[in-house]
Amino acid sequence: MTTYTATIDGAPASWSDRKRLLWLLGLVVPLLPLAGAWLALGAGVRLGWWIGPLWVVAVVPLLDALAGTDRSNPPDWAYAHLDADRYYRWCTFAFVPLQYAALIAGCWLAMREPSLQWLDKLGLCLTVGTSGGVGIATAHELGHKKTAFERWLARIVLAQSAYGHFFVEHNRGHHTRVATPEDPASARLGESFYAFWLRSVVGSFKSAWELEKHRLERHGTSPWSIHNQVLTAWAMTVALFGGLLLWLGPQLAPFLALQAVVGFSLLEVVNYLEHYGLLRQRDADGKVELCTPQHSWNSNHSASNLLLYHLQRHSDHHAWPARRYQALRHFQESPQLPSGYATMLLLACVPPLWRAVMDKRVVAHYGGDVRLANLQPSARERLLRTWPPPAP
Repeated sequence: MTTYTATIDGAPASWSDRKRLLWLLGLVVPLLPLAGAWLALGAGVRLGWWIGPLWVVAVVPLLDALAGTDRSNPPDWAYAHLDADRYYRWCTFAFVPLQYAALIAGCWLAMREPSLQWLDKLGLCLTVGTSGGVGIATAHELGHKKTAFERWLARIVLAQSAYGHFFVEHNRGHHTRVATPEDPASARLGESFYAFWLRSVVGSFKSAWELEKHRLERHGTSPWSIHNQVLTAWAMTVALFGGLLLWLGPQLAPFLALQAVVGFSLLEVVNYLEHYGLLRQRDADGKVELCTPQHSWNSNHSASNLLLYHLQRHSDHHAWPARRYQALRHFQESPQLPSGYATMLLLACVPPLWRAVMDKRVVAHYGGDVRLANLQPSARERLLRTWPPPAP
């Protein structure tokens, strides 16, 4: 175990990351399609083709329940050591070739393995999509970094899910407008996941294009150029899918399309969890307050944090977007989800259950005054009747 040392106020100090080797667990997910194929073809367990969805809905929630939570933070002085330690970068770098190996193997099996029935192919497609969708968490980590290499790796990861414009919209759109009604990626109190999914998918696409268009116009360049990061991201998907279709045939197209939808839908359900109902207030001049740890839902469930590179410590990420995952901190004042993302996304898919669990938590976060939350306009009257504002 690597131990970092320093001298603090004249006294020696040391600290070790107890989770150092456990961060390698993030590499399990891109191996799921290969593991599923081994189970189905090698061990005769046909359910292996469905290992991706089963991993999300059953295995990770169980691991979260067993592993519990971890609220520990590295000491402030250790951040520079953690940031400079390249081991953590290689944990994310290794995800990329594994993800692509799984994608290519999954596509080949779908088209060339004679024993696959249509139900097996569906399970394999959802498993490949799970790998791509969880990969977006890796792309999120890489895309916020300053090195060109990491940022390019982020786009390569996003190509599988046909969501390369996320690189533009998330960094320059969402991080500016987070927890405001104007942000397509911030869910509103009373808004179902399905309504949010449509609003976020369409709104993020439009936002990314407008952001790039305005950036290029400021430089006197047409948006229809190779300098447009949205177009180059989509071109990577076209090249990837085109190569696979040329190799394995046009019959692969529905498989590629469905796994992409599964992938970016996993991203969107996580977006739904992260800021549900939270709102940055405006002052008398209409200026929006700065983003604070109180504007993101957090979770310290250990298993899902290790598998998602601390994505669930979202408040610190919004405060310091370039801070590397291994150094993200827990804030006591951040609103906490009752479980990890895997469990919460299951609730999000059943709106009545989600509302029963989360709406009261949003209102409690605002001291009982529902008017301070980010309200879904169509649900505003119902919410005000359910939680009458406190008397002045």
